[in-house]
Amino acid sequence: MSDKINKHDKVKIPEVVFLDSHTLSLNNDLDFSNIDKICNLKKLELLDDDTVLDCCMNAEIIIVNKLILDKKIISSLKDLRLICVIATGYNNIDIKAAKEKNIEVVNVPGYAKYSVSQHVFAMVLNLATKMYLYNEDVRKGQWEKSKDFGLLKYYTFELAQKIIGIIGFGAIGQNVARIAEGFDMKVMVYDVSSNIKSNYKVYPLNQVLSNADVITIHCPLTDNTRNLINKDTFELMKHSAILINTSRGGIVNEEDLLEALNSGRIAGAGIDVLSQEPPSAGNKLLHKAKNLIVTPHTAWSSREARQRMIDITADNINAYLNGKIINSVF
Repeated sequence: MSDKINKHDKVKIPEVVFLDSHTLSLNNDLDFSNIDKICNLKKLELLDDDTVLDCCMNAEIIIVNKLILDKKIISSLKDLRLICVIATGYNNIDIKAAKEKNIEVVNVPGYAKYSVSQHVFAMVLNLATKMYLYNEDVRKGQWEKSKDFGLLKYYTFELAQKIIGIIGFGAIGQNVARIAEGFDMKVMVYDVSSNIKSNYKVYPLNQVLSNADVITIHCPLTDNTRNLINKDTFELMKHSAILINTSRGGIVNEEDLLEALNSGRIAGAGIDVLSQEPPSAGNKLLHKAKNLIVTPHTAWSSREARQRMIDITADNINAYLNGKIINSVF
């Protein structure tokens, strides 16, 4: 199909439905013009998947961030030809069902490599310097009561010459490695894929976990990576190790993380993701874990990264309209 689409020719302009557009835009701060100019874009704010069918019966293309598209939904949408996941992870899509119906599924790889990487090091530095604890103590008036000029209370450490273990070496993992070298850290890499192209040596997972001072997760959630970090793998880690997860919550077993933190098995953790989002009010990890920093799945969310998601999605749609598929997850 030609990319020169007449905006007044309703036959040739595909209907595109963005199911959960509210998950992306903050006070309408994003520019959708690159998508608007090539299709009829309908932006919805669906909170659950119960109303998807009613809204998308004639849609050729669906854009989705976090809503679940299961087999029932995918099988019922007769005109659907392309699912654009406006994220890197796509565990909310029934890929098998899409393949069975010859529906293409594409994503936006690498859009948040700068945003997530800086979030990783914000957490690492916070935990390494105990900034979160010192800030709390100062606000409680403990500095005012100190006998000395400062308040020396917690052990802190430098990143220089420490080992960072990177689990998953896609665009984000590679950018994390580049930043780590700026701190004069040593890099160890593990990747679930055996054919990654890297200038770094790839090590077995057990070796990375047992040697790393900082462990940061950047792999997708799959059947192979679910509960990848669990009681057994925590036992391999140094007692001084810090764990960071900005990928997907299901990769780390949360009960085992709670035990590892509260028993002193590891020194601290920073997480941006949970297995259930939003979490339940009684989430034990959030309310009972020691030395844990939590952010509400926002590592990806800089304005630049969110705009990049839209622009890459526009490229994905435009490629499809011209008979090509880019950024396929298959």
